[in-house]
Amino acid sequence: MRERALLRGVATLSDAELLTLLLSTGAAGRPASAIAHDLLAELGGVARLERLGPYRLAQQHGIGPVKALQLLGAIELGRRVALHALADDRLLLGSFESVAAWAQPRLAGLDHEEVWLLCLDGRNRLRSARRIGLGGLHGCALRPADVLRPALEDAASGIVLVHNHPSGDPTPSASDVALTRTLVEACQLLGLYLLDHVVVARGGAESLRELDAIED
Repeated sequence: MRERALLRGVATLSDAELLTLLLSTGAAGRPASAIAHDLLAELGGVARLERLGPYRLAQQHGIGPVKALQLLGAIELGRRVALHALADDRLLLGSFESVAAWAQPRLAGLDHEEVWLLCLDGRNRLRSARRIGLGGLHGCALRPADVLRPALEDAASGIVLVHNHPSGDPTPSASDVALTRTLVEACQLLGLYLLDHVVVARGGAESLRELDAIED
């Protein structure tokens, strides 16, 4: 496995093989490969690893606190590499599809709600990305001022609001629609352009503009 990874790259390894590589050693007479297979079978896939958190992951058979931190550290490192590429200030975010592509890797898998403000220049290129709201499973409270203040600070020409639904269903709620319509009016007064309000979840993404909650 290690020779194949060196010759052909780690992308050729399966999930179980990657996990074996990270675990490096086994425990209690069981090789790392067996622990990796058992862990994936019990959790239902690699996506469940991060959701366990360090303490619960450390309690899994053959893991322990050191290996749990190694696994979660590898996941976080991979995410940061991906997000660094996505956060390029030359990134064009002029469409629902491009915003969803930016937001899905960052937000869709979270078990709590986050609200992000994307500030754009006159050509719809990303100037800044700020997390402006953090809540629990059932959402977080947000005022128009929480959106407009950082947009003005970053000298945005246009903005996109993005948040996730931990439930897995991206369908906008009544409060999502109400906030969006309030923001449209506030942005018009300040000379800002609200391009979209995008909701992402494990089940996909929805655009408030495409649902006619935003009218120019």
